[in-house]
Amino acid sequence: MAMVKKSITVTDQQAQWIQAQLATGNYASDSEILRDLIRKEQMRTAEIDVIRQELIKAEQSGFSSRTTSDIVNAVIARKQVNDQI
Repeated sequence: MAMVKKSITVTDQQAQWIQAQLATGNYASDSEILRDLIRKEQMRTAEIDVIRQELIKAEQSGFSSRTTSDIVNAVIARKQVNDQI
């Protein structure tokens, strides 16, 4: 993977936050923190896109005869199966 060098400007408050993150020892550099934040935002955006598409699909499918409890129980059961995988 090729790396591209970027120069950014942050506020004093943001710089202090970055320094605090470095002080935890979880990151070795400012760049590592920023790359981690970008990866997390990319994952969050992808999750939101999936949810948005599922909502659109659900809206287009019409009304359900299932009760709220039926839906909640189905989601819980699906999550338990996914957690076991």
